[in-house]
Amino acid sequence: MFDSLDLPLLGAGKVRDNYDLGGERILMVASDRISTFDAVHPTPIPGKGQVLTGMSVFWFELTSEIVPNHVISAVEDVPEAVRGRALVVKRLAMLPVECVVRGYLSGSGWKDYQRSGAVCGIALPAGLRESEQLPEPLFTPATKAEIGDHDENIDFEGVVRALGDRELAERVRAASTAVYRRAAEHALARGIILADTKFEFGLAPDGTLVLGDEVLTPDSSRFWPAEGYEPGRPQPSFDKQPVRDWATASGWDRSPPAPAIPDDIVEGTRARYRDAYERIVGERFDAWLARSGAPA
Repeated sequence: MFDSLDLPLLGAGKVRDNYDLGGERILMVASDRISTFDAVHPTPIPGKGQVLTGMSVFWFELTSEIVPNHVISAVEDVPEAVRGRALVVKRLAMLPVECVVRGYLSGSGWKDYQRSGAVCGIALPAGLRESEQLPEPLFTPATKAEIGDHDENIDFEGVVRALGDRELAERVRAASTAVYRRAAEHALARGIILADTKFEFGLAPDGTLVLGDEVLTPDSSRFWPAEGYEPGRPQPSFDKQPVRDWATASGWDRSPPAPAIPDDIVEGTRARYRDAYERIVGERFDAWLARSGAPA
């Protein structure tokens, strides 16, 4: 949490802290915390929150014609101490599902396919390989876990039950898939494969579906370099997969508390996040810091 902010704290998540700005506005601040397997490590990744915020702003702007988003401002009314890592956003009634879209077979989707020939109940052709592109992007939602608990994959009918509204569930699925397709097209033109990602949506007071939280960042997505891509094996990654790999190899049983991260993994992750920003956005990361008025 950011003690220097003299604002009421609404809630602290694995990465973001939300503060009340009054009325229908919230200050959403991205910390440098990093989590794996739904547990927060005690070691921060310096500058990570600024990367997440700058990249989210880029994607929110790029996809705003597909679905409205919650961003009001990245500079105006953002306290100086957290500029570059904070957004003023609209207050929403957030939906209780993680909206995952997969374009490639990896992670828990690959494990599910190996076990059942399906991902989240969606049957797939036999003989697919790890990291292979799927015939069509799949909407494979999950429950939202509390800090320390684990998200659980659910099928589309699980979304319908969670929302209590089939038409809303269909709108969420359509919006998630459309945003993924637009982002994957842009990323590939920049030499990056968007393997999968997750979104969060909320409802405005008038019932409008609104894209919220963060979007298409290294925290919420798998980014692979297109150069050298080869199905049948894991791919090099621009996201936090190396932290997951280190955490798995460390012998940690994935139960809180999460272990401290070694310096070399921290520095490698920091560089990887910045590289992802610069490749996707097409500018130096320092340009975002200057534009947002981030403190030196």
